[in-house]
Amino acid sequence: MNDEFDYELTPYQWEVLRALRAPAANPSRIRKSAIESLSALGFVAMRGDSFVITPLGRRILIRGSSQLLHDIAA
Repeated sequence: MNDEFDYELTPYQWEVLRALRAPAANPSRIRKSAIESLSALGFVAMRGDSFVITPLGRRILIRGSSQLLHDIAA
């Protein structure tokens, strides 16, 4: 696996990334600790009063989603 995509995220962090795909994501329903850890990794950024997924976060989500499917099938 490419080192760029070799991240061990918690199930909740994956849920947050998926939730932030939607432009109307509600940051009040997202745990601050998950946002802080994802922000530290460069996957999430603050835009105005809301959080947005970064291009790197999108790549991780796409790569991770296929890996999660592979793990479930195994």
